[in-house]
Amino acid sequence: MTGGPFDPEAGVVGLRRALPYIRLFKGATFVIKVGGVPCADPEVLRDLAEQVGVLTAVGIRVVVVHGGGPQATALAHRLGVQTPMVGGRRVTDAAGLEVVTMALNGTINTAVLAAFRSAEVPAAGLSGIDGGLIYARRRPPRTMDVEGRPTEVDFGWVGDIVDVNVEILDRLLDGGFVPVVSPLCADEGGQVLNINADTVASAIARALGAEKLVFLTDIPGLLENAADSRSLVSYVDLPGVDEMEQRGAITGGMLPKVAAAREALGGGVARVHMVGYRVRSGLLREVFTNEGAGTLMVRDQAELLPGELAQ
Repeated sequence: MTGGPFDPEAGVVGLRRALPYIRLFKGATFVIKVGGVPCADPEVLRDLAEQVGVLTAVGIRVVVVHGGGPQATALAHRLGVQTPMVGGRRVTDAAGLEVVTMALNGTINTAVLAAFRSAEVPAAGLSGIDGGLIYARRRPPRTMDVEGRPTEVDFGWVGDIVDVNVEILDRLLDGGFVPVVSPLCADEGGQVLNINADTVASAIARALGAEKLVFLTDIPGLLENAADSRSLVSYVDLPGVDEMEQRGAITGGMLPKVAAAREALGGGVARVHMVGYRVRSGLLREVFTNEGAGTLMVRDQAELLPGELAQ
């Protein structure tokens, strides 16, 4: 992910093109969700930290929410703990919860914070438990379509969000810090619960009144053809997403992200972006250029600005 020689003229042109967006977003809040796979790559984390450093330098308030499914699964295998999955979501028993806690609040949160420190970006690590950020209740068993059959599934120590109290995030943001949030939460009795990180990021974005929710994904964004990484959709509204899902263009791990995006847009978040984490400076390109680098999602295409339609 190394870049070529620096072109001063290109840098100046890029800055001038970005200036309208910098003015537009100064003082706004962005929530960025990064998955477990990129969190395992120090170079990717450093690139993310540097990009977030640019956002904060121009006056944008940034919250980072991270996942960690692959790391939790790998640790569980090393410890001999089973990690069943249903519909792309983890079933968490007592042993699995212990593993997830070690992976999310320990290894991954620390790795992200270390990358931010290396990039000289002040960041503070916390989970949904800290400061009463997120209250949740244990998810009751529910009937799901599993391989074409209705099946009752007990997700174990998995939670559903009841309430979000962003006071601790506001205090950190006002103090100039980037909060780095693990998705572990707790109920009113203090029982730790595991919640999908996409869901947590969406809930935090809604509670903060964020301008943007950005998912850094394994693929470049939403694809017209899930098997063709070149079929990137530059922008789409919710009816368009529904159509894509109905014809099977959205599958696997993208389904929870799309569900979280719907909730965010329905809850007042103006824009949701999906950007491939492998794209060098993809986050900045998506935010500060007309061309973008991934997929922009809005409630209705009538909300798109002229520059966004130029993607």
